[in-house]
Amino acid sequence: MKILTIVFLTIFMSNGCDSASAQDIETAIVEYTVNTRGFYQKITVKNHMMTVSKDREGNDNPVPTKISDADWKELVDYFKTIELDSLSKLKAPTEKRFHDGAAIANLKVTFKDKPYETTDFDNGFPPKEIKKFVNKITSLAKE
Repeated sequence: MKILTIVFLTIFMSNGCDSASAQDIETAIVEYTVNTRGFYQKITVKNHMMTVSKDREGNDNPVPTKISDADWKELVDYFKTIELDSLSKLKAPTEKRFHDGAAIANLKVTFKDKPYETTDFDNGFPPKEIKKFVNKITSLAKE
């Protein structure tokens, strides 16, 4: 009986720890930045809200827009698949930004006061590990 109790508690406690440490986009700040010499856009997603800034200096006051529950659920699902520790190691699938063929994009996630950031990649061509997440963010900004 003691062994059964120990096994049960071990399984229960390990599952509890996993859910407590799971990535929760509610507490994260996601920033997707796109820029070239003549263009700048910063999309910020935080707790069901999104802002889009087009001022490189940050002097504009972007209006927060509420993200619908369906879109938010999609973002949450995509966010859970991202390994934050590996963001800086992701390889860009294309190199058009090297010859002005595409704008330079970057994804930064601040989670539990720790920043996680990708290396630069071509706008519209994110690394496959974050492609669905980035495409969802950019599609919301176009709406």
